[in-house]
Amino acid sequence: MVALGWLAGPASAQPTIASVMEQQISLLESQFVPAAEAMPESKYSFAPTSGEYKRVRTFALQVKHVAQANVVFYGSILGQPLPAGVNLAGAMNGPDDLQSKAQIVKYLKDSFALGHKALATLTLQNALVPVPKPLVRSIETPLALATFGCGHAWDHYGQIVEYLRMNGIVPPASQGQPAANPSTK
Repeated sequence: MVALGWLAGPASAQPTIASVMEQQISLLESQFVPAAEAMPESKYSFAPTSGEYKRVRTFALQVKHVAQANVVFYGSILGQPLPAGVNLAGAMNGPDDLQSKAQIVKYLKDSFALGHKALATLTLQNALVPVPKPLVRSIETPLALATFGCGHAWDHYGQIVEYLRMNGIVPPASQGQPAANPSTK
């Protein structure tokens, strides 16, 4: 409910595409980054093993994957080429040289900073104009890249929340919240 109150906020000027997307990425970042920080470094190599979890990403790879996707989506909005170590081949698990929790969290934070910069450029005039060199087929406009980027990261947020809970860690966004299922407390 805290997040919903934040979204409702006081009425202000007419929203813009940039301001609406800024709210989306800010809420996402406010939950994703603390979740990434909540996992101890010793558990960054964790991946579920019981059930249908063959070949899934480790916690570290989940975070690096989202950061790399952010770099791809938001860099594309800004017309930037892919940075060194980032490519669209394979599983897109981020640069191999990022191994420590501190390096991975910094990469994640930097990817959100790029997102804020890119989303601030969205206007009614440019949001639906195809980007010159789309990196992902069918996600070719700045608005499509922006909305898909947020949706993609939310999907992986749900996965890292499960990884946290499997390790006995309550996700930061859930701490202090009332029980969702009062009958189980």
